[in-house]
Amino acid sequence: MNLRKAIYAVVMTAGLSALAFAQSGVAVKHIQPGNAAIAQAVWAGDTLYVSGQLATPVTPADRAKGTPADYGDTKTQAASALGKIEGILKEQGLAMGDVVMMHVYLAGDPKNEGKMDFAGLNAAYTQYFGTKDQPNKPSRSAMQVAALAAAGALVEIEVIAVKSK
Repeated sequence: MNLRKAIYAVVMTAGLSALAFAQSGVAVKHIQPGNAAIAQAVWAGDTLYVSGQLATPVTPADRAKGTPADYGDTKTQAASALGKIEGILKEQGLAMGDVVMMHVYLAGDPKNEGKMDFAGLNAAYTQYFGTKDQPNKPSRSAMQVAALAAAGALVEIEVIAVKSK
């Protein structure tokens, strides 16, 4: 019976939160280029929620030869994903300094005994955050996950950025 009450409380809280957001008058704009399955980003007021970005392959898959895409190591993939995020932000009139929250999902690297390469992530991260030109650092969570959507992908990064007034 306690589980049923807890589930009810969670459902009611989520429903009331959604209702409050809908009634707040916050403008919502979905950035949906091409025929992608998800929005690249969503504006909610002055806040931009950027969907998780994977790296661009260093070497694309070759179907004729049957070889998979090669995305590179964690540092290479993180730099690629962060570069894509920087481009999305720029298209929306924002910069990396506007990022307030970052979630990083790291798959275990088979070349690293199945462990995430946190040092590789940080090597790329410090090229974009905490620099002389861009000293701002966002809040950040990084976690190892079992796998990512693309075979060989080791890094996926999503961010939340806020337009300063």
